[in-house]
This record gives sequence, structure tokens and C-alpha cells, in this order.
Amino acid sequence: MTNEARSGKAVVLLVGRLPGVIGDIATQLSDMQVEWLGAHDRGEVIRQLDSEPRIACVVMGAGLDDDVRGELIGVIAARRPDLSIHLKDRDSGPAGMAPFVRKVVDAIVLA
Repeated sequence: MTNEARSGKAVVLLVGRLPGVIGDIATQLSDMQVEWLGAHDRGEVIRQLDSEPRIACVVMGAGLDDDVRGELIGVIAARRPDLSIHLKDRDSGPAGMAPFVRKVVDAIVLA
């Protein structure tokens, strides 16, 4: 059992186009009291949803194509209708991801 599992921390699933970006966001936000999971394709999203019941919300980056985002929203909603799904805007660019995730997690998960 991991330290995170023993701690009972809420889990946030970050979905993005590139695996490295997800890790970078988790590093930037390491001060937050959550466990970060990442996924960058349909298979990983399904695997994370099916294996981790503590996921509290999903944050999806803007780098994914709209068709892919739509498909993933459908997969998430079908498998876990209890989860809120938050989509980052494209206008703020990659630099806007960490602040967006922080706002979502503060308001939805840690409130």
C-alpha cells in the first residue's frame, strides 16, 4: 500500500495530450494535499477510472483534439457519473494549466 493510499488523500485525474505535461503539473502543484494520476489516451483513462475509486474529479487539458475530448468525456461520464469533469480553455495556453488545476482542486476537492 502506498503512502497516498494510507493517507486517504483525494485523487485528481489529470488528462492531457502529453504524459510529460501531466507529470510537470503534478510537480508544480506538489504542495496540494491530493494524489495526482495522469492519463493521455482512452485506454489510460479507462484503466485509471476502473482501478482508483478515490478519484474526486477529472481535469482535462486543452491540448487534446475536440473529438478526443468529447469521446473521453463520454467514457468518463459513462463509467463514473459521480465525477465532475473540468475542461481547461485554450486561450490561456500551456502556462494556464497549473493555475486552472489549482483553482479547480481548491474549489471542488479541498473545499
